[in-house]
Amino acid sequence: MIRGALPPDDPRARATVAAVREELAEDGYVYRFRHDARPLHKAEGAFLLCGFWLAQVAQVCGRDVEAAHWFERNRAACGPAGLFTEEYDVHQRQLRGNLPQAFVHAGMLETAVRLSEPAKADLPV
Repeated sequence: MIRGALPPDDPRARATVAAVREELAEDGYVYRFRHDARPLHKAEGAFLLCGFWLAQVAQVCGRDVEAAHWFERNRAACGPAGLFTEEYDVHQRQLRGNLPQAFVHAGMLETAVRLSEPAKADLPV
């Protein structure tokens, strides 16, 4: 959807986004996958790049307020020097994983640029 493979109103894309929100999102952050029956935060940290991607998806669907929410929540998960790790411990509010994580920084910058583009029509997701 964010790379143009499917349009934002494609039922498969909408179903995937809805499943990610329902199954892998918690407290404004997104996890890569569910490891097992444990709560998401017990297996690993939230994957910050996924949060930025979800912000881009919301923006592509014309949901600018939601996009800003996802972006700001994940953007705020940086360390004192403004650097991101790949994961963020949502409950302990601390960085996890490799530092610095270039993919997350690139995703944050791309999302910031995309969110600065003019709004599009509101599409259901």
